[in-house]
Amino acid sequence: MSEKQQQRGEVLLKRSELNKQKKRLHRRRKILDWGVFTGYLLPSLLGVFLFFFMPLLMLLKTSFQKSSTNTDFVGFTNYTRVLTNGAFKDASINTLTFALIAVPLAIVLALLIALLLNSGMPGKSIFRSILLNPMMVPVASIVLIWQVFFSYNGVINGWLGNLFGLDKIDWLKSSYAQIVILIMFIWKNLGYNMVLFLAALNNIPNEVIESAKMDGAGPVKRFFSIKMHYLSSTIFFVGIMSLINSFKIFREVYLLTGDYPFDTLYMLQHYMNNAFRHLDYSRLSSGAIIMCIVMIIIVGFLFFAEAKFGGDIEE
Repeated sequence: MSEKQQQRGEVLLKRSELNKQKKRLHRRRKILDWGVFTGYLLPSLLGVFLFFFMPLLMLLKTSFQKSSTNTDFVGFTNYTRVLTNGAFKDASINTLTFALIAVPLAIVLALLIALLLNSGMPGKSIFRSILLNPMMVPVASIVLIWQVFFSYNGVINGWLGNLFGLDKIDWLKSSYAQIVILIMFIWKNLGYNMVLFLAALNNIPNEVIESAKMDGAGPVKRFFSIKMHYLSSTIFFVGIMSLINSFKIFREVYLLTGDYPFDTLYMLQHYMNNAFRHLDYSRLSSGAIIMCIVMIIIVGFLFFAEAKFGGDIEE
């Protein structure tokens, strides 16, 4: 072997050793970064495990027991009891009906108002402030306002009697009860949804809109062909938040009407609360698991729809 070949071999050997050292250093750096990342994330993971997954597992275990004190395995007996219970069926229908009406209204009305404010109407800052005020009002105050307006001797009945000579209506114990709660839900959540839509509308590229105008696209065409695509992720988020808030309307209904409200206001949370009062934890656990499965299905469908209709938008 010549001297040049020997030197070339030594150079290649040194390069190989340097590459191996770089790979080892890169591997150590990755392990160190992973350790630091895990160290920062570990407290949150422990908190989620202790306060979310552990209670969920305990809830699942209790749903297959005879009772919380009797650990005998009863299979799906508790689930059968819940699904065949008349109160659970009525509460499920009422909750689903309210969500199907309230969520689309919360999205459509907030989007329409956001489009109106985004069009440059005069006094839009004052109008926006008025719509945001309900966000700062506590739930107890909202309930007090609704009692003043919609009680049997309230303001609404006074106006209707003085102006039209109509008889008094006990609004929260009549067929109008769910409409009264629906108005409260829209009034309370409209401002927050409107702000989200305003932010999304302001992020739509102006050059895309101007290009569509130059191509002769009208306002309706521009809205459905361009703006709706850019708003898809915001519509999805507002829909999720409105769905969650529609399930939380129990607070207001409970403060207004108590444990056993008018038939159309008896929600799933009433059923859960009453089962808790009777210490029927096995039935309560089964109902909670069923609600969890239904919510996962609904949210999964919304994720699928958002991925299908909003997947062509550039990040």
